[in-house]
Amino acid sequence: MAVVDRGLEYVGLEQVTGPLIFVEAVRDVGYGEVAEVVDAQGNRRLGTVLEVSDRRAVVQVLEGTHGIAGSSTRVRFLGKPLRLPVSRAMLGRVFDGIGRPTDGGPMPLGGDDRDINGQPINPFSREYPRDFIQTGISVIDGMNTLVRGQKLPIFSGNGLPHDRLAAQITRQARLLDEDVQFAIVFGAMGVKHDVAHFFTRSFEESGVLGNVALFLSLASAPSIERLLTPRSAHTLAEHLAFDCGLHV
Repeated sequence: MAVVDRGLEYVGLEQVTGPLIFVEAVRDVGYGEVAEVVDAQGNRRLGTVLEVSDRRAVVQVLEGTHGIAGSSTRVRFLGKPLRLPVSRAMLGRVFDGIGRPTDGGPMPLGGDDRDINGQPINPFSREYPRDFIQTGISVIDGMNTLVRGQKLPIFSGNGLPHDRLAAQITRQARLLDEDVQFAIVFGAMGVKHDVAHFFTRSFEESGVLGNVALFLSLASAPSIERLLTPRSAHTLAEHLAFDCGLHV
């Protein structure tokens, strides 16, 4: 993630509770701002400000607070929200919920640095969505028809084949009247390691991985990362659609 350092550092914490840290006597700190947290061993973690007052700031640490001690921890507030460097080179890659590569490759080069909270769009200027997308799943195509320009959330529970359903839709979705190849931004929140591996392997074997960017937030990841996963995915999707001219 791209961040900017304002240079003001606070030493010591008022309290550590679960994934939260409390920093006293802060000034010029805003809600949603990124904080860099450095523990006694010099390990750096990112966090976001959940609450701020004239007495303290409450920061949720993305990588958790294990090993963080109240007296020796240093916190630097960076003055900007979480941002994601986006580019077309992210297609064919696998990232965690906040856009860090998990496939062993480097961060994609080039592209723009975008606020993951998005920008307001005038809905009146949007082209009305009307192009039917055939998913190959009869209950979706017949009863909950998907059209180009929509998002398709899939909510599921333990023991249900949500992974196979999502992978099947990704492999075979198409427009009926046009030979259009989609770029697909695929986000999954709270999935187990074997499910994440299934998604990656399924897309590789079917030959569509080159047109897919995966944001996979594992069940072992902090809850705040799962909440940020859709925002990261939407940020890349908007870049691919509006800036690169792709169907996403």
